[in-house]
Amino acid sequence: MTIDIRPLVAADRADWGALWEGYLTFYETTLPARTYDLTFARLLDPARPQWGRLALVDGQPMGLVHYIFHAHNWHDADVCYLQDLYAAPEARGTGMGRALIEAVRDEARAAGSSALYWMTQEGNATARQLYDRLARKTDFIKYGMDL
Repeated sequence: MTIDIRPLVAADRADWGALWEGYLTFYETTLPARTYDLTFARLLDPARPQWGRLALVDGQPMGLVHYIFHAHNWHDADVCYLQDLYAAPEARGTGMGRALIEAVRDEARAAGSSALYWMTQEGNATARQLYDRLARKTDFIKYGMDL
């Protein structure tokens, strides 16, 4: 099996939407259709520091990743935040997650970023097994506040 990872293009809207729906369902979240449209538009906007990639197996979209470059007060160069990572259930265990993370790592290096980081839920044991092999777990805890 060959995994090809490429940037999102406008024609990917339906395939991306199906994968995004799977990602949100995994995290027991729903969003209105307008948020899908806004998110996809942002991912295609070259003026924004926000990017998306699709992973294809035999030409079929089976995974996605979104990432953002931003300044960081502890680093001279921007850092890269891997915001969303998803592999369709039938693609899990195939190396797709690793390939998506490595693609973002390569993009971050090419952009001159000084670090790549991401978060996951504590109970996401399968993904954490991969993450533990690729990166070091930090001791930071995320807090959130709705505005």
